[in-house]
Amino acid sequence: MSAVPDAAAGGPYEPTRAGLPKVRLPRVGLPRPGVALAVAFFALVCLAAAFPGLFAHAPDRVDPALALRGPMEGHPLGTDQLGRDVLARLVFGTRPSLLVGVGSTLLAGVAGAAWGLLAALGGRVAGEAAMRLADVLLSFPAVLMALLVVAVLGPGTRNAALAITVALAPGFARVVRAQALVVRGSPYVRAAVGLGLAPARILLRHIAPNVVAPLLILATVNVGTALIAGASLSFLGLGPQPPAPEWGAMLAQSRDYLDVSWTLALFPGAAITLTVLSATVAGRALQARYEGREAR
Repeated sequence: MSAVPDAAAGGPYEPTRAGLPKVRLPRVGLPRPGVALAVAFFALVCLAAAFPGLFAHAPDRVDPALALRGPMEGHPLGTDQLGRDVLARLVFGTRPSLLVGVGSTLLAGVAGAAWGLLAALGGRVAGEAAMRLADVLLSFPAVLMALLVVAVLGPGTRNAALAITVALAPGFARVVRAQALVVRGSPYVRAAVGLGLAPARILLRHIAPNVVAPLLILATVNVGTALIAGASLSFLGLGPQPPAPEWGAMLAQSRDYLDVSWTLALFPGAAITLTVLSATVAGRALQARYEGREAR
């Protein structure tokens, strides 16, 4: 008998003309052009946040003689009301904008994971109490909840990030709880319990790793929401304080000069819109791939 498995029987090999096995490799589809462009743009934004000096310099240099000028030589995006270069402030404002948006999403993911695991594994009473608290917090829009927290803590980058964390954490908690309940009822977890493994070991080795994928996908999708919430707080003067450059603050400062220089609002608004759009597209594509369907 031949030692080569029958390909028609669903084996991983198929015979070649020489009778040798040929490995069937899984097909890995290339991302759509729109998804690839979104990922590339978001990567560029992250690069600007990490190394702003690669793209611009001196965001706080004041030159009143060049105030409210349009795009010109030496200032590709023009200048603001104090004669500061808009491109430099836009680039250096990337870091605080992403720090609030991405940082708060990561904190919300960690807090929501602990919250959801407690609700799933802490007993009926603890689980119900944790989920009812999540329901109460989720009844408020994210921006409104963030405003309430900032009103208590005060303005600033750190407080804005904490406020958005409080607003997003309940959503993560519900997803993690649902996934943990599914994993807890799986055969391999019941077998681990039957073997007498410690609850902490079961949690760390069998349950927690299986909730990571949905958690990361939800975090990617929620980055856009966090960026909008952070920009909204900065627009209201509750985020990073002047003279620190930040996209929402730049958009707020441009309101009084729209009739003189409308481009002053165009570029920070475009930066917020394109960054949120790219993060959302990338997150939806990752979610579609995880669910086994094609991203649109």
